[in-house]
Amino acid sequence: MNKTAIIIKREYLTRVRKKSFIIMTILAPLIIASFVILVPLIMLSGDKDYKKIAIVEDHTAIFKNIIPDTKNEKFIYLEGANINDLIDTFEEAGYFGVLYLSPEALNNPILYSKKQPDIGLLDHISGSMKKEIEKQKLLTYNIQNLDSILTQIRTNVSVSTKLVDERGKTTETSTGISMALAYIGGLLMYMLVFIFGSQVMRGVIEEKTSRVVEVIVSSVKPSELMMGKIIGIALVGLTQFLIWVFLTIGAVAVVKSTVLKKSDITDITQTVTQDVMSANQPAMASAQTREISSQAEEFAKIFDSAMNQNWPLIILSFIFYFVTGYLLYAAIFAAIGSAVDNETETQQFMLPVTIPIILALLVAMGTMQNPESSVAFWFSIIPLTSPIVMVARIPFGVPAWQIILSMALMVITFIAFVWMAAKVYRTGILMYGKKTSWKELWKWLRYSG
Repeated sequence: MNKTAIIIKREYLTRVRKKSFIIMTILAPLIIASFVILVPLIMLSGDKDYKKIAIVEDHTAIFKNIIPDTKNEKFIYLEGANINDLIDTFEEAGYFGVLYLSPEALNNPILYSKKQPDIGLLDHISGSMKKEIEKQKLLTYNIQNLDSILTQIRTNVSVSTKLVDERGKTTETSTGISMALAYIGGLLMYMLVFIFGSQVMRGVIEEKTSRVVEVIVSSVKPSELMMGKIIGIALVGLTQFLIWVFLTIGAVAVVKSTVLKKSDITDITQTVTQDVMSANQPAMASAQTREISSQAEEFAKIFDSAMNQNWPLIILSFIFYFVTGYLLYAAIFAAIGSAVDNETETQQFMLPVTIPIILALLVAMGTMQNPESSVAFWFSIIPLTSPIVMVARIPFGVPAWQIILSMALMVITFIAFVWMAAKVYRTGILMYGKKTSWKELWKWLRYSG
């Protein structure tokens, strides 16, 4: 055991002292935050091609000027135009496309274009036409002041969620926050298990090809060498994860103490109100005040919902599934690394290993839509996929018995896989010049010497 501890220490210190580890540990949260925050902002605020869309209506003028212009699209109604003539010439005329409206099929307009239109444009057209068609149908009932009535009854509905515990206590929650945690947790688990597991395989191959392993196994058992390498790299991954947790807690504390101070929000609101009032625009001041207050309250509500998550369970579950899932897959990767002479030969063994991981990631993404489905349940129980899928399910609330069952199966499975991998490792690590097959691996597993 003392020799295993020495190997663990060597593997751990060798990796955490590298500049690449330090840089990535600090930069990774910033990179992830950039992708989560900046990319959507850039996509929303970035310059888009200004599109002109011609509207041609056949034998009627019901939809004249009913599709409003947007920031990036202008709709031009061409009265009396022929659709057949425009299909061939609209691009030369400077139009992105031609929207054809037929009285026989008002609910199925056709947009002719040279390029595939974006979903936002299609939603804008269909939404505008839907409102107008509904309005025209209502007009047949001879309702007076229809426009005023429609304006008055138009209502926005936003569903808020509260969880009720066994004691009847309610807490504010957010499905969006749970979905974000599921996405980040599943993706992060996939990356960590795959990256650090691959590091074990590459390390074994390097030691084998350089013949360094022959010197090491002269004083250390192959099983001790394998476990030392696996546990050492696991501690590297845990160190990195815990640093990320502390950095996140620190960032949250800063945001809570500065950005979300109610006094600051009140001061900003008052400043905007005074500025607008000074311009003798009281109506605008009132509107902007309401908008700012609403946005501030919404942000604070989202932040409170995030804080109401069961963070101890989420973090501890992530650590457990990372450790057990990593040990399971790292043992497999170590066995593969010991059975080959170079990384090229690993390809024949990697497909059966990567398929469960990729399937788990795909199911985890689907879990965000339906975390209680039978597919999500079984994939969170099966040990080869549970580290990723269960981590994605936990933010939505999982019964305790399912978590306990999944964890118990994980422990049993990773112990069995480590035992089998050790048998393959002790034979393959000293074997050179022979191309290993699945049949050969099966013989090594049955070898009792």
